Amino acid sequence: MTLAGFLTALQPAQPARPQGGSFITALIPFILVFVIFYLLIVMPQRKKQKKHMTMVEQLKPGDRIITTGGIFGTVMGVQKDRIELKIAANVKIDITKSAVAAILGQQKSESQ
Repeated sequence: MTLAGFLTALQPAQPARPQGGSFITALIPFILVFVIFYLLIVMPQRKKQKKHMTMVEQLKPGDRIITTGGIFGTVMGVQKDRIELKIAANVKIDITKSAVAAILGQQKSESQ
């Protein structure tokens, strides 16, 4: 092997030149994952939360509800951030509005 051939063999290969737009093409998968995440998780959760808030705002005394803890009761009063709930004769508790799981309907008038 000659000295010139030996020197050319020792020279490092030319580094690959970055192509224009490679940064944007590298971001496309991340953007797609974010969009899919938003469509599949965030939007349905916001819809569900809005529906729950609407349901809770429509509560009025006399409505029968179930709490997220599984307690059945009748709404006796509604304040700004909580609900007074009658769960048995002479037993009333206060719960947060976010603890309401479902509304069963309007209870018929009872003597208290």
